[in-house]
Amino acid sequence: MYLYHFYDKRTGPFRSLTSISTDEAKRVMEQIKKERPNSLCAQRHDHYVEYRHNCEQILKTEFAKKGGVMEIDSPHYMVIEFSLWLYTWYEQPEFIRIPIGEFDIKTLSFTYGDSMPTFSDRVNDGKEYRKKLYTYEEILQVIDKYGLPQDWNDDGKYGPERYIEVHVWSDNVINRYCS
Repeated sequence: MYLYHFYDKRTGPFRSLTSISTDEAKRVMEQIKKERPNSLCAQRHDHYVEYRHNCEQILKTEFAKKGGVMEIDSPHYMVIEFSLWLYTWYEQPEFIRIPIGEFDIKTLSFTYGDSMPTFSDRVNDGKEYRKKLYTYEEILQVIDKYGLPQDWNDDGKYGPERYIEVHVWSDNVINRYCS
């Protein structure tokens, strides 16, 4: 199993809006909207940063309940296996692929689908994986039951889940791929 991180070549990998101040993040978003208007990131709404911070607080709370190890305050975002849809988010797309075996799995949490719709009050379809965060062992069971979303829902026709989001709560492996 591989974890993928998608990004724009001009920006570089593992840049996080939630690891900087809200004001700075909003400035970065405005710059993206001006310089890369065709990217999906440029289409985010004005309150995206606040929503993302709120979602990350939920991720932290739920991961702590499961005994997860959080070495950093804001996670790095990756997905399980390749997602063509995520690749198309960027005008100059690139990705990093890392074998999951390189990570300490105690520093990884997962949502079946993007964490924002997973924990959103707007998505109320009754699917069992809504409002849930998983450990590595738990997500393997969900994958056994449902498969990878990008295999059955890459176009989003069946709901918001298009990939399995991975939250990497450590810089250890990430730093080796960013140097």
